[in-house]
Amino acid sequence: MRDFSRVRRIVVKVGTNLLSSGEGIDEGRVRDICRQIAELKNMGYQVILVSSGAVGLGARELGHRNKVVHIPLRQACAAIGQPILMSHYREAFRKEGVITAQVLLTRNDLNNRKTYNNLRSSVSTLLSLGIVPVFNENDVVSIAEIGTAFGDNDRMSAMVASKIDAQLLVLLTDIDGLYTGNPKKDSSAVLLDEVDEVTDSIIAFAKGAGSTFSTGGMKTKLLAARIAAMADCATIIASGYSPDVLVRILKGERIGTYIHPSIRLTQRQRWIINNSHSGAIVIDDGAVEALEKRHSLLPSGVTGVSGAFESGDVIQVRRQDGRLFAKAVTGYDSTSLAMMMGHRSSELDGLLGEGHKDCIFRPEDMVVIDDSSL
Repeated sequence: MRDFSRVRRIVVKVGTNLLSSGEGIDEGRVRDICRQIAELKNMGYQVILVSSGAVGLGARELGHRNKVVHIPLRQACAAIGQPILMSHYREAFRKEGVITAQVLLTRNDLNNRKTYNNLRSSVSTLLSLGIVPVFNENDVVSIAEIGTAFGDNDRMSAMVASKIDAQLLVLLTDIDGLYTGNPKKDSSAVLLDEVDEVTDSIIAFAKGAGSTFSTGGMKTKLLAARIAAMADCATIIASGYSPDVLVRILKGERIGTYIHPSIRLTQRQRWIINNSHSGAIVIDDGAVEALEKRHSLLPSGVTGVSGAFESGDVIQVRRQDGRLFAKAVTGYDSTSLAMMMGHRSSELDGLLGEGHKDCIFRPEDMVVIDDSSL
């Protein structure tokens, strides 16, 4: 049996594959998921639902049967499908005596510290009132090409779990969990019961994409689990077709693949690491060594600046060979930083005038990382 005694707040993500039927949405599946969430609420848990499916529903409403690639059409399908999706959830939850609320997000909503704090406050209020928030990416306005999109709802659900201090993320899909290979093609593939850490070798097990209208796959679920783990949030990948899967999971049954949480980062560290970066700087080996010892970054250690960013933006910090070393909140804009790089602190008065800061950022404004996919 798995021990979930510390779990109080849960994020449940439901994928497009699970909700789809030949005619559109699988109403029976929606009712079953809502019934289980209502039961979890009766067991004392606070539950947030992250649901895909709006684009697919909109496409079917338009009679479009192929994958929606063209951005304006995808946005139109989302605008059509989102109210359809929410109407199904609202009716299903109403039958369980549960009030639901819709929350649409873009990546910018979490990137901006003020809107992030407002979101955190509003969601906490909804949960305290016993309401189930239903999250989805705001595909009507979010565009991957300009950095406002999450890319998939798996990673969005992990970021939501991280931001609202959930202890468990459940990713419901159409497969039992993570296998060592494709079980449909490889008879020797084995279901992994537990994963201690999402390493590159674990991610290598994940191959293939989702359905016609989905953007996810097993790899995106593992990347989501990695994000959640940094917030001390465990993840379970399981089949939504299993009877009473949510209730059985919380009762401790060993269903799906359980991915352990890792060392907890602070809220600010998680905000930095999950934030979209606006640009990057390159630092020399001496600066890397100083930052590893928790010293501030000085201009003399910077050897390159790329992108356009403002003071207070999150930027990447890269080594001389281009490898990602950290993400940080910069105290200077890109123009000033390009003027300052390579100069000693004593020379900055002549470049910037008086009243400037001596360092680019402090240790508390930086998170050391080693994977650019985060």
